Order: sequence, then C-alpha cells, then structure tokens
Amino acid sequence: MRTLELNPSELNAKDVYMLLTGSVVPRPIAWVSTLSEDGVLNLAPFSFFTVASTKPTILAISIGPGTGERQGTEKETLVNIRSQKEFVINVVSSSLGNEMQKSAENVPSEVDEFEQAGLTPVNSMTVKPKRVKEASIHMECKLHQIIPLGSNALVLGEMTHYHINDDTYLGDYKVDLEKLSPLGRLAGNYSESKEFFTLPR
Repeated sequence: MRTLELNPSELNAKDVYMLLTGSVVPRPIAWVSTLSEDGVLNLAPFSFFTVASTKPTILAISIGPGTGERQGTEKETLVNIRSQKEFVINVVSSSLGNEMQKSAENVPSEVDEFEQAGLTPVNSMTVKPKRVKEASIHMECKLHQIIPLGSNALVLGEMTHYHINDDTYLGDYKVDLEKLSPLGRLAGNYSESKEFFTLPR
C-alpha cells in the first residue's frame, strides 16, 4: 500500500486545515457564549476545543480569524473574551445541531445570536455571559491566558462553575453520554455519539 508523505511546512494553511479536520475526529464542540462591551449577547461554536488541565481546571479553545465577508478580522468571541475576561462553554447535544449551526452564521456584531437561533439565555453563577438554557451542560470560565499562535489564538479559561441537568447526570460525578448525545465535528460534517462500547482489558 502506497503512503503519501507530506511536509506541513510546504503546504498552504487551507490544505493543512483540511488534513487535520479530517484526521482529528470527532472533535467536541465548545458552544461559547460571551458578552460584548455594549452588553450584546454573543454565541458561536468552536471545534478546536479540549481540556488542558483538571487542577487547576483549564479548558482550551483555539479561535481562528474571521471568514467570508469578515476575512482577516477577529471573531467577536475572541474580542469579547479579551475585553470582558469571561465566557461560558455550553455542550452541544445532537438535538441542538440546527440551532448551533444558526449561531455560526456571520452576522453584524450588534445581532444577538441567542435570539437569532431561537435560544433562551439564562443567568450564570460566577460570570456575566449567559448560558444556553436548552443545553444540558454549561461550564462557566474566567480568562486564564490568551496565547497567540500565528493567525489563531489559544484561549485558556479556568472553569469557575459547572452546571448539568438532572436527566444527564448519573451520579457519582458521571455524565450519561447516551442522554447527552454530544455532537462531534468532522471534516465538514458532524457525528452523533449514541452507541458506546468497552474494549476487553
């Protein structure tokens, strides 16, 4: 079987992006809610997202530049996090896929993406940005650090409060993944996590 050998330093950014988003799969989606300096609610999904540390509890999101008609600009999520130093990560269940996709659209900065996507904002406990009521899990975060990485920015946030709906909680600090049915990001498509299995030890 022939193997294609590629050096990322010799490829353009779009080609590397295509390779990585088709290889690092499925990726969890951070549905990030923020608040602008003018008090406008903002909501947007990011699939370059992971846990960086458990103690302290640090979550990591990589935010790239704007696309389409907003090419070369900073995304409002990053602007708001840098300004307000707070955000909420809402977990996207497969049943919320259409609303999540709606919140990903390029709209003017004065548009409230909660209203645009038909979602309900609810108060947080430790930060000002609102949570998505329809989501089963919310993680409130305060900005820990922003690390510039070329055209991207790696946002590290310390989780200050965690919310989980009763019907998604198994007890003993365990999440019912079948009830959560988290949506994953693939290379241009999505995956629904609903069948789980264990491997023999």
